[in-house]
Amino acid sequence: MAGIGFELRKILKRDTLSGVMRAYAYAGLISSGPLILSIFGILIIGVMSLDLTIPRYAIVQFQVSVTYLIACSLILTGPLQLSFTRFISDRLFEKRDDLVLSNYNGVVLISTGASGVLGFLAVWLGFGGEPLLYRLLMVAGFVVISNIWIAVIFLSSVKQYRQILAVFFVGYGCTVAFALMLNRHGITGLLGGFVAGHVVLLAGLSGLIYRNYRSARFISFEALQRRFAYPGLALAGLLFNLGVWLDKFMFWYAPGTGSTVIGPLHASVIYDIPVFIAYLCVMPGMATFLVRIEADFVEYYDAFYNAVRSGATLRHINDMRDMMVASIRAGLYEIVKIQAVVLLLILAFGHRVLDALHISTLYMPLLIVDVVAASLQVLLLGLMNVFFYLDARRAVLKLCVAFVALNGVLTGMTLWLSPDWYGYGFALTLLILVVAAVQMLDRKLGKLEYETYMLRN
Repeated sequence: MAGIGFELRKILKRDTLSGVMRAYAYAGLISSGPLILSIFGILIIGVMSLDLTIPRYAIVQFQVSVTYLIACSLILTGPLQLSFTRFISDRLFEKRDDLVLSNYNGVVLISTGASGVLGFLAVWLGFGGEPLLYRLLMVAGFVVISNIWIAVIFLSSVKQYRQILAVFFVGYGCTVAFALMLNRHGITGLLGGFVAGHVVLLAGLSGLIYRNYRSARFISFEALQRRFAYPGLALAGLLFNLGVWLDKFMFWYAPGTGSTVIGPLHASVIYDIPVFIAYLCVMPGMATFLVRIEADFVEYYDAFYNAVRSGATLRHINDMRDMMVASIRAGLYEIVKIQAVVLLLILAFGHRVLDALHISTLYMPLLIVDVVAASLQVLLLGLMNVFFYLDARRAVLKLCVAFVALNGVLTGMTLWLSPDWYGYGFALTLLILVVAAVQMLDRKLGKLEYETYMLRN
């Protein structure tokens, strides 16, 4: 996300209230816009389909099917996301634009093959009793969504943020329209509209890519070569996505909290609704993260390394390092303040929100815990982003390994305990990771000058 910092600094240079508001709104839309659009798109499909006498169980089956498509595609493409982003960034820095498009096509081919084969096997082995059209749409949806993640990662690495948001808006508009046009056919109609809309979304993203890049070769696989490969980043991408979804899968398939919805797919009414609302509450924190980390931190990060390269005095280099540290602290502190305000609003008005959504207020304690957990996840993302800037890949990998291990163990313990403990496993996992990441980052910054000179000479 490095490129967005330049856009935000341009807006903030105006030093006016409207400029600050515009910067935060822009950062919020860029960071959370696709997420918000996708969530509301699926919700609108469900709500409007209810008004057209579509059976409620068909809508639930559709929403659960889509959730699994998103979760599994993120986990599957996780190894490609970070490593491919690094490959593209390095090639653009080297002015090797000719390798960009051909390698994108190569990665898309790998994603298509892997998602197609795994999707086919999973659907045909696990959904034998479901209609053939539903199974075909699940495979097609899995392939399309997997490729959408690759396209979004690619466009993010080349700073096409506004275009991504615009295409997502059009794509999800088509998704809602197609699903509502076909919803009289039940779950196959809803899923067919969803897949068709995402084909439009993928076509739009691909159009942006092909409009901006040219290559003499249509397809190549330099991104997989050993000299360009980053196995640590690939593993970190896999583990992070697995860590995010692990507690959800555990609740879905635990005997006391999950229930079968369609085929082998389970859901947890107890756990899913509060988590869904909680992730909608992180948009202010994500906006703050981008403004403070990507704008303020990056400015001093560039100044520090420019001072090193230009042979500045040690005092100036230390001053720039200190400004980096101060900007990180200020950014994390501001994320905490913003999300604390969100939490207070949930405490004050959460019952009304649940009543408005026709959801039992018994979900309130779990909702509060999940909002805290989602806020901690934003903090963790901010810290990991700083590690990426400092090229501390081992630190990120350690955090991702701990994410999976702790989330699995602590969520298992809360499932074993009473329902009053549900959600605490995920929240405690993220709290431990944030504390550990802060300590690791503090040590990293404490010896930054030494590593900058010694590891590069």
